[in-house]
Amino acid sequence: MEKQHSYKATIKWTGNKGTGTDSYSNYERSHQIIIDHKTVISCSSDPAFRGDKTKHNPEELLISCLSSCHMLWYLHLCAEEGIVVTDYVDTATGTMVETSNGGGKFTEVILNPIVTVAEEQMIVKATALHKKANELCFIANSVNFPVEHYPMTKKHQ
Repeated sequence: MEKQHSYKATIKWTGNKGTGTDSYSNYERSHQIIIDHKTVISCSSDPAFRGDKTKHNPEELLISCLSSCHMLWYLHLCAEEGIVVTDYVDTATGTMVETSNGGGKFTEVILNPIVTVAEEQMIVKATALHKKANELCFIANSVNFPVEHYPMTKKHQ
């Protein structure tokens, strides 16, 4: 039997400036992501859609989730294989295309992890494990666009 996991988040709109959504330009896109016993995340829409550039937006959070899930799987696989990772940084990018009906969709996300390993002989195997991490990532398996990865692996100095 497959294991099932459930998650819960509350999204609360905080952008009512007093007149609700009486006009497209009269309300803020500000909202909060609230998860029990965790720090509240202040969000908005992308500035291209009248959002607050100082707050996280759903598009950034989507690419962050893909990067985070990949990293967690990757570190797990490295630990199982005896590869000692001493540093991991990923600058993930995503491309979203607006459609003629006003909607849109992501067409790709690219992960660019820079991984530092303890010993030079670990580099080849460490680099290869990104493919398996991508195959196992829960979030990457849930999206309908490609998640590419272009890792760079180096030895700890």
